Amino acid sequence: MDWSAVTAEVMTKIAPYRGQGRVADYIPALAAADPMKFGMCVVLGNGEIHCIADADEQFSIQSISKVFTMSMALRRVGDELWKRVGREPSGSPFNSIVQLESERGIPRNPLINAGAIVVTDLLVEQVGPDAMLAELLDRLRTLAGDDSIMIDEVVAVSEEKAGARNRALANFMQSYGNLCNPVSQTLKAYFSHCAIAMNCRQLARAALFLAFDGRDPISGQQMVSSEFCRRINAVMMSCGHYDNSGDFTYRIGLPGKSGVGGGILVIAPRHGSVAVWSPGLNAAGTSLVGSLALEALVKITGWSVFV
Repeated sequence: MDWSAVTAEVMTKIAPYRGQGRVADYIPALAAADPMKFGMCVVLGNGEIHCIADADEQFSIQSISKVFTMSMALRRVGDELWKRVGREPSGSPFNSIVQLESERGIPRNPLINAGAIVVTDLLVEQVGPDAMLAELLDRLRTLAGDDSIMIDEVVAVSEEKAGARNRALANFMQSYGNLCNPVSQTLKAYFSHCAIAMNCRQLARAALFLAFDGRDPISGQQMVSSEFCRRINAVMMSCGHYDNSGDFTYRIGLPGKSGVGGGILVIAPRHGSVAVWSPGLNAAGTSLVGSLALEALVKITGWSVFV
């Protein structure tokens, strides 16, 4: 495949839409992001890397971190995870509290805020907050081959200050016995992993194992079992974009996870992984231009799982 031609065509397709969408301003530290920014990186199983535009500029990965914490939880406790969190699409905004009451404190899936808070709580219970964050960073750095990946403390503090809804979710779940640690401790770890800063190159490389049955094809390291890799991709496919998940699957047809920092991670099984970033969001909190770039990429490559 002529990747220079592929990336050039993607850039042409998105050019009229650059700058559109609304930057996530409810987290003050993200409000200053330039909506004109756009980056994309494709990492293939043979180690080839194809990056364009602002692919090496760091951004806050936000909810994309939930993919990696879910993989850590499955590796530690396996199917026990599903006793505390479901695996159904929510059909609701990422920070909705509505379903928690009718479903007695069990979040719909690990990729909405409530579900990711439960996953974080489980990991904190297992190893403690500091060790949990250290393990997550070590995994990301090892997979990406880059020790510069860090938590953006300014964003973490900003998230904590703007985190009233997440505190409400956590307290509500604790009232049903679905949080084991102090709310403040679990949320501090949650805000911290959402505030990890990465670029498209690092993010796509770190997620490559999800395209190859849980095994990083370059290092040979098995990060999760092939069974759990399939489970992670299935949850990403059905739940990775909140109440926009169905439309994303319809248009792009690949497992993915978006973050309100403007990033989207997509897995193309047996091909590779893709990360895009553009801060302007659509109404559901998914990068508007990033989604268009992925839609163009899939049409050119034929990578949809439904082909």
